[in-house]
Amino acid sequence: MHVIVVTLSIMMTVGVWLFSERQIETRIKSRFELSRDRALDLIVDRMGQYEDALWAGVSAVESHGGDMSLEEWRIFANTLRIEEKYPGINGIGIIHYLNQEDIPSYMEQRLRERESYRVHPPHDEEIQMPISFIEPEAVNAAAVGLDVAHEQNRRMAALASRDTGESQITGPIVLVQDEGSTPGFLFYAPYYEGGPRDTVAERRESILGIVYAPFVVRKLMEGLLAKDLREVRFSIRDGDELIYDEHSADDGLNDPDPMHSETVELNLYGRVWTLDMRTNLAFRANNTFAQPTVILLAGLLIEALIISLLVMMSRANRQAIAYADKVTAELRAERNKLEETNARLIKSNDELEQFAYVTSHDLKTPVRGIGSLTEMVKEDLEDYLASPDANPDVQNNLDHIIERVGRMNALIGGILEFSRVGRRVPSEAALDLEKIIEDLRSDLSLRKEQLILTGSADTVSYDSQMFRSVLENLVSNAVRYHPEESKAEIIVKVEMLDDRYRVAVSDNGKGIDPRYHSKIFGVFQTLREAGTPESTGVGLAIVKKAVEQHGFSVSVDSSPGSGTVFRFDWPKQARNNSN
Repeated sequence: MHVIVVTLSIMMTVGVWLFSERQIETRIKSRFELSRDRALDLIVDRMGQYEDALWAGVSAVESHGGDMSLEEWRIFANTLRIEEKYPGINGIGIIHYLNQEDIPSYMEQRLRERESYRVHPPHDEEIQMPISFIEPEAVNAAAVGLDVAHEQNRRMAALASRDTGESQITGPIVLVQDEGSTPGFLFYAPYYEGGPRDTVAERRESILGIVYAPFVVRKLMEGLLAKDLREVRFSIRDGDELIYDEHSADDGLNDPDPMHSETVELNLYGRVWTLDMRTNLAFRANNTFAQPTVILLAGLLIEALIISLLVMMSRANRQAIAYADKVTAELRAERNKLEETNARLIKSNDELEQFAYVTSHDLKTPVRGIGSLTEMVKEDLEDYLASPDANPDVQNNLDHIIERVGRMNALIGGILEFSRVGRRVPSEAALDLEKIIEDLRSDLSLRKEQLILTGSADTVSYDSQMFRSVLENLVSNAVRYHPEESKAEIIVKVEMLDDRYRVAVSDNGKGIDPRYHSKIFGVFQTLREAGTPESTGVGLAIVKKAVEQHGFSVSVDSSPGSGTVFRFDWPKQARNNSN
């Protein structure tokens, strides 16, 4: 049982610890996903803003009939407040789409605006797409006149933008105006003669140019969100080329073993950017929780306390069992001693009763002899005792001897009867109760109305001889101690119950003071008063012994002046020792 309790407790502790770990992991993962989504949303939103700026340029060109002068473009670009509203963008400009026949008139117009303008570098493509304007021009001067058709990434994205009518970004390039030669890209938005077109053919036929913006990826990302405020770092790959990387070991917040990392593909204006996003040390510091460890340690501490408690309880239990065994052994030894003592007492009591019986029996003959001799002496002295000279003391002494012999005989008889209780084999012959009552009336000279039998029983079927002795003692006592025997009224009531008889013997005598209720059942105990008949003091002792011999008890209900009732039960058949 103890092992089960400890096992369940440990399982509960581990379960709570795992649940807490899972909760913490879920919470941390949610925070990582929130930071990840926030960074991605910033990239997408910011690129959307840049796209809006490009389409604003397209709208401006279209509002000028499909072409703008350098001065008009500068005015438009200044209204955008690029450095303030679009951090990360290098500038915004116009690329014209030229066929070979368009080049002379195009160059004439550009040279009128700035004499130093030239298209470069030369290439073998049929079309030319020179950068006509870029503002602010001071930081992008190297890009003015650059023909984007000379290089595949720039050219392919421009043609894709032309054919789709959608904004488009190039693959990774190095901007000519970027002195750091870091990865960058161009962002295109086409415009057409007469406005947007529906088909590729119409777009190719009516394409006039492209509004574009150059980006250095490093500057773009710096403009998204301050790096120090982010809890994730990421790198960006366009195809196989790494165009941006924050996973530098020189970064003070770089986590070489990030808590979470994920690779995300971002479809962005015709290109697929692959972002490798990882948590940094700031994320680890803000998402390291000791709660599961505390729960585990607290649980293990509780387990240790429970185990200690169970060990102490087990030890105390063993000590208690050992003490109980010791006490039981002592009690068993005491019981054996008591049984031995009881056996000796029973043997001694039997010997005493045997002695009393033998002594009483042996005394009867000499006592009877003394009585007979006294009678004979009295008869021999009859003449002398009748003469006038007779000494009266002789007559009195002879009478005293005869009276004492009579008392001695009565006492010996009582002792013999008391000793016989329990020694005789119980009689199974039925005893007619009415016959007993009639005999008692005759023996005690009672009128019929003085001794009455009531109750539901007519006979007594077990140990009837002893039952008769009990009734004789109770009825004779009621007559003997009644203040006026001629007025004595005695009722014997015998009720038949399931397994016994219930007997009550009541009289209208003077009653017994409750102080003597327990005393009257003792051997040789008598409440005889002066002038009342002599008593051996054995009758009620015989009653008590006979009733208790059958496993019952006798009680007395009496008080001075209210008569006396003796009650007891008597078996219908032999009772076993356990009863």
